[in-house]
Amino acid sequence: MKPKVSVVIPFYNCPYIEQALQSVFSQSWKPYEIIVVDDGSTQHRDRLMPYLSRIHYLGKANGGTATALNHGIRHATGDYVAWLSSDDMFYYDKINNQVSFMEENRLLISYTNFNYINGSSQLIQQNAAALFPNHLEYLRCFLQGNPINGCTVMFKKEVFGAIGLFDEALPYTHDYDLWFRAILNGYAPVMLNQSLTAYRQHEGMGTIKHYDTIMAEAAATNARYHGLLRGLISSMGG
Repeated sequence: MKPKVSVVIPFYNCPYIEQALQSVFSQSWKPYEIIVVDDGSTQHRDRLMPYLSRIHYLGKANGGTATALNHGIRHATGDYVAWLSSDDMFYYDKINNQVSFMEENRLLISYTNFNYINGSSQLIQQNAAALFPNHLEYLRCFLQGNPINGCTVMFKKEVFGAIGLFDEALPYTHDYDLWFRAILNGYAPVMLNQSLTAYRQHEGMGTIKHYDTIMAEAAATNARYHGLLRGLISSMGG
């Protein structure tokens, strides 16, 4: 029997939500459920109205992306959970190729390459993810920063029982924090080197508007796990 895939889409005042939804509806491997978590939006909610019969719409008070993701994950009933930001898009074979990869390799977390698009959905860079020659170099990268685009990630639902959900005290680096916990618990995310997500760069995106705050939070998150990860790398001969 084919595994069931839940797609969780955090939504907050995003004008691109229709494109995100259409990209999920048109998947070659149809998702079991699409969960849109409205994180207290005050704009663009009307864009969801035509799709309410095809999605699970969950509303909540505004609390940030980590709270929206966790709310969606708690309600997800699929075997796998894929995360899609409301301003990004999945390519046609995203679910199919990533689930197949995870099933074949018995993975709990995987991520993929991705392309950059602009506000008009035009391609501006292909295959933008960092590549590493070996596993130790991959782990060392986390000592400097976050090499994983969160919207390319797929989880086996059961992994959250082992490493916990996203840290809701971290507005911007909840994903970086989760990758550290995954690595230190023996579930390092594994890359499928195919660009299966279109990641949108636009003036309204949080990584531009809150750059300085994000950098400070990332430094604090790195400091929290730096010693533990260095110890793990040393134990592996690195």
